[in-house]
Amino acid sequence: MASIVERPKKDGTSTFQVRWRQDGRVQTENFSEGPAAETFKGLVEAHGNRWPHGWVRGKGFVDEPQIPGDVPFTDYATRYVDRLTGIDERTREDYHREVRIHLALLKHTDAAGREHEATICNLTQDDVTDWVRIEEAGEADPADPEKWLRRPADPKSIANRHGLMFCIVQAAIDSEPQLRTANCCKRTKLPRVDDHTDEEMTFLERDEYQRIAAEIKDPDARDLADWLVGTGMRWGEATALKVSDLNLTTERPSVSVQRAWKKAKKGAPGGAFYLGPPKTKKARRVLRLSPAQVEVARRQSTGRRPDDFLFRAAMGGEWRHANFYNRKWMPAVAAAVAKGLPKKPRIHDLRHTHASWLIASRIPLPAIQIRLGHESIQTTVDRYGHLEQGLDDDIAAAVEAAMGAPSPRSRLRSVG
Repeated sequence: MASIVERPKKDGTSTFQVRWRQDGRVQTENFSEGPAAETFKGLVEAHGNRWPHGWVRGKGFVDEPQIPGDVPFTDYATRYVDRLTGIDERTREDYHREVRIHLALLKHTDAAGREHEATICNLTQDDVTDWVRIEEAGEADPADPEKWLRRPADPKSIANRHGLMFCIVQAAIDSEPQLRTANCCKRTKLPRVDDHTDEEMTFLERDEYQRIAAEIKDPDARDLADWLVGTGMRWGEATALKVSDLNLTTERPSVSVQRAWKKAKKGAPGGAFYLGPPKTKKARRVLRLSPAQVEVARRQSTGRRPDDFLFRAAMGGEWRHANFYNRKWMPAVAAAVAKGLPKKPRIHDLRHTHASWLIASRIPLPAIQIRLGHESIQTTVDRYGHLEQGLDDDIAAAVEAAMGAPSPRSRLRSVG
């Protein structure tokens, strides 16, 4: 523990000496005022009875030296996003918004507890941790505690923004000349995604889906819902299918996923959506169709040209998510709930439901990864791995059988 010794002077004033032991040696620092000595004593103790980082004896905290090429973090981040290749303009716009609204909350706190503007060079692991807490807490409206100036971010959003931050900092490490030597985002403890309860995945049993489907009175809308739950395709993939993507003439009928609807950059000509590549490279895939899906495909493609969309709304154009959701899906869900259905699934939950049905049928996760077009098996495991608990009985039975049967070597000894 540190202590303070007051030393009276002949003129009636006093100096105050902070004393402590560090590595067996007495260390001291002098102050002309008691409150300053008390503050420094607290800093020494907070640092484990050691000199506070950045403190120079007799001078106090010395400002951190400027590094050549250092710039505000948001400026560096903006330039990084501008120079990214291989992304569409909508994604670039999304990244700029994340930098402008969320990464701009980063601050650098020095050893004395003083806040500074975050730069690409002064950012530390503690600063990143502080940012995570700010994102988790949100910012309430001081004029109305029931409202938010900035809502608390969910764990998935924080993880996505942290991933962008990691790449930005890594760019400074890989730059020439090098601006950093270590990535301060590397060991950040992020909130667990599975601690979040909003927008939970909803898995429907077959009879539960049928109760909703029975309430969809538009046969074309019913065909689309059946297709989504039967193939596990994303909404943007299924509604972008064209007749030419079907292969129904072989013994193994299939459909090829080659494109998906993308949200356009705000103000872009041609509307809010456009056709682009699927979400990931592995989202380009060929799906085997069941007899029921072949029947839907034939019904929807009969009399259509190869370049026509497979699924079409009432006026003959492509389906829009808001139109289907508000006019077809939600009224059907509401009707089913009124008749006792205990769940309120979203359209995307049809994809989750498809995965759960495959797992219940003992389809292995790597095959489900391919079916759903996940870029990584980890995505499949993270989202659906917990559903494999239904295999525990099979695993236990297999282990019991193996442990209970005599080994080949012991059988040989008994024969001999």
